[in-house]
This record gives sequence, C-alpha cells and structure tokens, in this order.
Amino acid sequence: MIRVSFEVFPPKTDAGVAALGEAVRRLAGLDPVYTSVTYGAGGGQRDKSFAAIDAVRQAAPQVPVAAHLTCVGQRRSDVEATIERYAELGVRHIVALRGDPPEGVDAPYVAHPEGYQSTPELVAAIAARGAFEIAVSAYPERHPQSPSTDHDLDVLAAKVAAGATRAMTQMFFDNTLFLRYRDQVAARRIAVDLVPGIFPIHSFDAVARFAARCGASMPAELADVFAGDASCTELAADLAALQIAELAAEGVEHVHVYTLNKADLALAVCARLGLTTPAGAPA
Repeated sequence: MIRVSFEVFPPKTDAGVAALGEAVRRLAGLDPVYTSVTYGAGGGQRDKSFAAIDAVRQAAPQVPVAAHLTCVGQRRSDVEATIERYAELGVRHIVALRGDPPEGVDAPYVAHPEGYQSTPELVAAIAARGAFEIAVSAYPERHPQSPSTDHDLDVLAAKVAAGATRAMTQMFFDNTLFLRYRDQVAARRIAVDLVPGIFPIHSFDAVARFAARCGASMPAELADVFAGDASCTELAADLAALQIAELAAEGVEHVHVYTLNKADLALAVCARLGLTTPAGAPA
C-alpha cells in the first residue's frame, strides 16, 4: 500500500501554531513517513519555522520531521546556526533547497557573497555533519529558471552526488509528466528516491495562480471539471486520490501531499485510498 508524507508551513500567529499542531495530530494517525516544515524566503521566518517544528514534534512525536533549509540570502554562519538549531530540536531530516529570493520566484537568483553558492554546496555542508538524512527538490516540468531539462538533471545529479538520498517533486497534475521525468532520472543513473509531490486542488483559481508562478502546468480539462464549483472539497479529494492511485499502479510507493496546514482535505484524499486512522485515534 502506498505511503504518504505531508508538508506544512510555519503559521504567522500563535493561534495558527495551535491549529497546526491539531492538524498534524490528526494526520499522524495515518502513520506518515514524515512531516516536512517549510522555511521562509531568505531565512526571514526562521523563528517561526523553529516554533512550527516544535509544535509539530509535540503534536506527533512519533512522526519524523523534515525541516526545510534554504541558502538564498544567507551567510554560511546563519545557515550553520540553523542546522545546529534543528539538531537541538531533534530534527534528523533536512530538505535542502536553494530557495527563492524574497522578491519572488521570478527574480534572478544571486548567491550571498558569504553564503553557499548552490544547493549542491548546501547539501555537502549538511552531509559533512553526518547526522541528517537529506532530501532535495526535483522538477518534472523543469525549474522555471533552468535553461533546459538536461541542466535540471545535471543539478539533480550534483545534489545526489553531494549527499542527497531523496528528491521531492514540484507539484504536477498530469502523471505522464512525472513518469517521463522518472524515466529520465533512471536513464541518467541518478540513484535517488524520487517522491511525487501532490497538491490537492482546494481552490482551482488559487492553485492555478500558484502553479503558474512555479512553472507547473494544469491540464485544460481541469478548468472544465471545476467550472462552477471551484472550491469543492469532495471533487478535490476525488481527483487527488485518483492521481495517487494511478501513480501507485505505476510502481510509486510514496507520495508527498501539500496540506496548506489543513487536515480535512488530506484526510479525505487518504480515506479514498484506503488509508484511514486506526479505531480510537484522533481524526
């Protein structure tokens, strides 16, 4: 049976942190592989990330936390201090990312002169500590700023050579894109656990805008499916579950679900896959 992991983000308020803890507590009943916690652009939300990690660990101490870490806009000393703080919080998994500039995904990337110059450098620095499992990002449709698919694969290969063992993909809505990408990774003999990123369409308009910024296409027929009912939870759960089931039929064993800190939709998706919380567990 396919396994899931979940992604959450650091809330801005104390009430949001409490709600995050409750959402994670409910999702923990599904025995996720891990829960990943994102990191603010340029490290600007470090304290909020630390608070979110602490809340997630307290809500579900049995579930590993995968903490995101970016190098954009930060000195090496700042990044290294964050790594040490993660270790103090009990984190043993890090998702190493270049990160987008604070100006947004479309802004040109400029490495900090006193920072790590690339994601492979960041991965190598984390790996040198020897205490963390390292995941990175992957892009079935190519990173928006990458000149070619071959360049994208070169970057992924460099990240794996530096010490990454898992790659979680950008969201996609057409499974043929992932399957083609998986074949390309295999053809390059890049030895990495490739995990599809699944984004349930809680609101078609909002997800379409986000996908456009990230360079992720949305099949035209999805607009027709959601026409007149752009935020239908049942429809969103049906489509995400169907997407995951089709991937499972193609041999995928683990998917990463982007939750937006809301448990209900993620739970609905998993219920359709036969992944349910045990009797007596919180739901």
